[in-house]
Order: sequence, then structure tokens, then C-alpha cells
Amino acid sequence: MDIDDLDRQVIHALQLDGRAPFNRIAEVLGVSDQTVARRYRRLRSADLLRVVAVPPAGYLAHGRWLLRLRCAPGAAPPVAEALARRTDTAWVQLVSGGTEVQCITRAATPDDAERLLLDKLPRTSRVVDVAAHSVLHVFYGSPSPIRLLDALTREQAAALGPQPEFAADPSDIPQCSPDDRPLLDVLARDGRTALPDLAAATGWSASTVRRRVDHLRSLGALHFYAEFDPRLVGLGHGARLWMTAAPADLDAAGRALASHPEVVFAAATTGATNLAASVLCRDAHDLYRYLTDRAAALPGVARIETTPIIRDVKRLGRVLPRA
Repeated sequence: MDIDDLDRQVIHALQLDGRAPFNRIAEVLGVSDQTVARRYRRLRSADLLRVVAVPPAGYLAHGRWLLRLRCAPGAAPPVAEALARRTDTAWVQLVSGGTEVQCITRAATPDDAERLLLDKLPRTSRVVDVAAHSVLHVFYGSPSPIRLLDALTREQAAALGPQPEFAADPSDIPQCSPDDRPLLDVLARDGRTALPDLAAATGWSASTVRRRVDHLRSLGALHFYAEFDPRLVGLGHGARLWMTAAPADLDAAGRALASHPEVVFAAATTGATNLAASVLCRDAHDLYRYLTDRAAALPGVARIETTPIIRDVKRLGRVLPRA
């Protein structure tokens, strides 16, 4: 389905505030409430856009791992689909010409993390190598290319509110309360779920739900954003970078990486490489310019391995239909 400039403006607006009322978005865009609502529902029904609420990794999970599974020719797609069906995987991608599967896992308990790595990975001779990288520190973690969107003018974006910050797992965020789980589970499926439906799911009053959501957002424990296929806005070339930085330069390199608009995720990890990032670019030439310009200037980075993303199999807990 083709989208136009107004569709892109609605997507951009929902990136800035996923629960913004349609009348507020309409006022900024200079159209009617009904037009914004109709555009949103059209994109939503076509499975091109959904608003989700995502807490920091440490709020709901005990440890996050980046896994790389190198596969025999032809084996990667079924391995990726098996991983995508698991409840503890958040992202599953086919990369490197379809010969490797990469995924992000979140364990509900410390024991689950151990069982995943030792017992639960797909057991097949067609997986020829597995590398597991524990995430030590997240420098930037927005699951979408919000800094590359340009559908709104600066004045329009300012009218909708400040650009959301995705600070990495801030240590002052308290642990998730068990009472919050029903609320977070519903918002992870549809971040625009109405207050009466959230109240029914939690057993709280609508006013209590509103206060709790506002409180979690003020803590940085809940971020709303619009999930969509980046190709809709011209970002058709994604890649994951695996970098090696000198220990003394790791923090500076990670902070510099987090400032790059192409970067949607950057973290320090364990393993053969100690700095991982996901980037989105418009095409292969754009990725080349990024690698030879901003990435090449990262302090203390001696080596960069680039693995192009061929297909997202699962994105933020949702298995994607095949194109």
C-alpha cells in the first residue's frame, strides 16, 4: 500500500507522543480530527503501523542477550521462525545474505537466562555456530528511527512536545511492580488502548490507570512510540555493527555512537566484540558513507564488522508476516 506525506506526518506525530489525542495531532497538521483518525486506522488495519509501549530492558527482564547463530545454507529461515515463536525473544532478524540469524532475548528471571543459553536454543546440526553477547550497558535504545524522520517541520514537532529520550536502563528506575504487568502487557500490544479497556484489564479505575501511566512515563519506565516498517519512510537498508573498542575508549565510543541519527540501538557487550549497534540508512551508498565517515571517527574503535539485515522475522515481540 502506498502512503503519502500526510501518512508520514501522522507516523512522525505518533513517534513523538504515541497516545496523543487525534484532535491535538489534527490541530498541528492543519486537518480535521476525522482525517487523522481515518489515516491512523487505515495504516493500522493494513498492519503498517501500531503504537506500542516499551519499558527499559531491566524493568521487566533479568538480563538481555544478543545472539548470533550461523547456519548452514538454507537453514536460517526455519531457525529464525523457531526463535520468533519463543516468548523470550524480542527481535529476530535474518542477516548476512540469509546465512545468519541474530536475535535479542529478555529473560523473565536469572534462571531463565541460563536455561535459554544452555538448553533452549534450537538444537540442530544446521546451526554451525552460536555466539552469545550479554548486554552490559545500553547507550541508546529507541526501536525506531525517530531521529531520521523529517515529515514534520521543527515547529510542528515542538508543538507536539519534546522529542522522547531513550536513556539506557537508568539505574534510578525502580523494579516493575507485579501489579503493573497486566497494564504493561496490554500497552505492549496496543499503546493506544482506551482508558476504560485498560481499567478492565487491570481492575483499577480509569483515573488510577491514567495516573499510573503518567507516573511510569515520568520515571522513564514507559515509552510510547509508533512501530512501522522503516521502508515506508525511505529507510530501506538496515545493518548491525559489531565493533571492538579499547576498554579505555569504550564509554566514549558508545556515547559518540549514541549521538548518530542513523543509530537506533547501541550497547556495550561481552564477547569477541564489545560494542554493538543497529543502524538504518536509505540505501547501500548511504550506509557506506556512514561507515566511512561517522563510524570511522569513533574513538578507540579498531575493528567494525557489518552484517546487513535481510529481513525482520520478529520485531518487539511480534512475529511479522512474510512479505
